[in-house]
Amino acid sequence: MKRLVLFVIGVFFLTACRSTPFGSHTIIDWVDFLKWDGKEYLGIYDGVLSDEKYIGEKVGTVKFKVADNVNNPSYKTKDGDAAFHPKGTEIYSINGYPNLLAVKSSSDLNGYRVYYSNDDMEYQWHYKDMPSNEVTRIEFYHLYTDEGTQKIAEFNQQEERQKLLQLLKDSQESPNFQPDTSQGDPLYYEMVFYTDRPIAYKYDLQFDGSTFFWHPWDTSILGDEIKTFIPDNPL
Repeated sequence: MKRLVLFVIGVFFLTACRSTPFGSHTIIDWVDFLKWDGKEYLGIYDGVLSDEKYIGEKVGTVKFKVADNVNNPSYKTKDGDAAFHPKGTEIYSINGYPNLLAVKSSSDLNGYRVYYSNDDMEYQWHYKDMPSNEVTRIEFYHLYTDEGTQKIAEFNQQEERQKLLQLLKDSQESPNFQPDTSQGDPLYYEMVFYTDRPIAYKYDLQFDGSTFFWHPWDTSILGDEIKTFIPDNPL
């Protein structure tokens, strides 16, 4: 929930300005956005491109990266501006979905980061929006390993998918939960849920050494059975 609140604040204000102690320089915390064809597109933080087959034609390239280059909080974004992508980054349409765009990104799953038109549609990738009955595949990734992001499991059988989805459904909300960081940061995982739609749903999963927890909305605690879905779990 905390992450969502921060995101919503960012969407409304687009930037948050901070000054140095001496007031000589303004730092702008940019929301992940793309300005194209007169519209503002925002990054889908709970989604990834499900398959490259959905990529349509190239519509253009990023013309200007505003982060690290713009310090004026009154700056008016223009077509071709992107918060974090460098000049020349390729921008693509997504077949059959005129309100979505994809940007080439080597750091994102399946090679693209996806954006939706904030002018034309509401955000629709929260966990409560996911059509669980349409999920055909679930993948687990281990994040921040020495080798980077590592895929550790894939579940294609209906029985195992249903079991995992039920475990998530049965998790207990605990908005005041604080992970145990006495031995270091939690382990970070990512769960990706595929349907027949171009955007797969993705949600984080963490383990602090004794408790698995995730953030479908407020922080929720998962039962120990979730360990059976994580091949490299440390227990």
